[in-house]
Formats: sequence, C-alpha cells, structure tokens
Amino acid sequence: MLSTSIRAVTMASALVACTLSLASTANAGPYDGSWSVTVITRSGPCDPSYRYGVSIINGVVTGGGGASVSGRVSNSGAVSVLVSSSTGSARGSGHLSRNSGSGSWNGQSQQGRCSGVWSAQRG
Repeated sequence: MLSTSIRAVTMASALVACTLSLASTANAGPYDGSWSVTVITRSGPCDPSYRYGVSIINGVVTGGGGASVSGRVSNSGAVSVLVSSSTGSARGSGHLSRNSGSGSWNGQSQQGRCSGVWSAQRG
C-alpha cells in the first residue's frame, strides 16, 4: 500500500485531470456537484489505481484525503488541478462533459515521479 504522500500526489493528479485551465468559472454551473474520479498510474512507483470523490462548487474543485486541493473547471469544461501535501504534489488536466470526463496527470513524491490518466463520472 502506498504511503500517504504518494496517495496525496496521486489524488492531486486525479484532480488535475478534472481541471484543465484556470479560465472563468462564471458559467461552470453545469459541472457543479459530486464526481467520482478514478486515477490510473501508467509510470512510476505509485499504486496502480485509486478512486476518489471530489466536489465542484461554482467551478471550484475540492476534495479530501489529507492533501491541499486547488483547481477549477472553466465554462467550457476544461479542468486544471493542483494537489499537494508535505511529501509531494501533482498536477492534472483534462476535460469534463456534463456527466463524465478524462485527462492526464503527473507528480512528484518522496519515492519518485509518477504519471498516468484519470476518468471521472458524475455522482
């Protein structure tokens, strides 16, 4: 099982997958709500996959898991997220449609660099 730092980095990457740019969120309402994000590691020492719950409120992405999460969804569905903890960080980007989304992520933990893909489903 991965350490908390690697999980935080992976979660950050997953959230990045939920946000591509820090564009205006004035019309991001269609993406607001609860989302389930699956993170898949393609390279590096992180666990093979994770599933996290995130919320989008007024275009702002938030999540738990002991890490600092900051991200936004633009009015076009572009997602950009940064997740960080005391032991690592990750960035993710991608695109959301009304009920699903996908993208990629990369990050750095104490164990090394990791990268992969993510997918999200509303609910």
